Amino acid sequence: MNTNNPIPAFGLGTFRLKGQVVIDSVKNGLDVGYRAIDTAQIYGNEAEVGQAIAESGVARESLFITTKIWTDNYAKSKLVPSLKESLAKLRTNQVDLTLIHWPSPGNAVPVAEFMGALAEAKAQGLTRHIGVSNFNIALMKEAIAAVGAQNIATNQIELHPYLQNRKVAEFAKSAGIHITSYMTLAYGKVLNARSSRRLPRRATPPPHRWCWRGRCSWATR
Repeated sequence: MNTNNPIPAFGLGTFRLKGQVVIDSVKNGLDVGYRAIDTAQIYGNEAEVGQAIAESGVARESLFITTKIWTDNYAKSKLVPSLKESLAKLRTNQVDLTLIHWPSPGNAVPVAEFMGALAEAKAQGLTRHIGVSNFNIALMKEAIAAVGAQNIATNQIELHPYLQNRKVAEFAKSAGIHITSYMTLAYGKVLNARSSRRLPRRATPPPHRWCWRGRCSWATR
């Protein structure tokens, strides 16, 4: 079981942030104390995230940087080279966590192939930890069969009061795999729902990073 999970409890996500907006957001986040930064190949902002980190003055060893491999790069021949490109953009020799972003469309690349390639990236020292994102129970079982639960740091999934994904979270817990949540307070019109408006207004992290009812047992992005 993966009982010594290193993932910080709170992190700064960069989904949909581009150009100067993401640079300013990352710098501001670091200024107020965030030390976990989450990006992805498909976000198209790894270079800007790397720039913001470099200009922030925060020591690299104080940070926990996550990126995610996009589906186009799942093949064994592509995954490691694509991660090396991400590292160059992020201006680092190693990220702290690399995730498989989504299940392979139409199972074009088998789970065993991309998880094996991801494990090879870890063996090469390109990433300290590896994991998955948006995996259901069946896919988590395949990933475990490929590399072992002890080598899967987390499954990052959408998790909020309107989509609690309890079965996936319970299975992950039983396997010793950490859960990282994103869209933790949902998004869109549901943010105006009465239950969301009742959430506490006093908090150090920004409201969209809160764990509802103070009962998170996972990290949030």
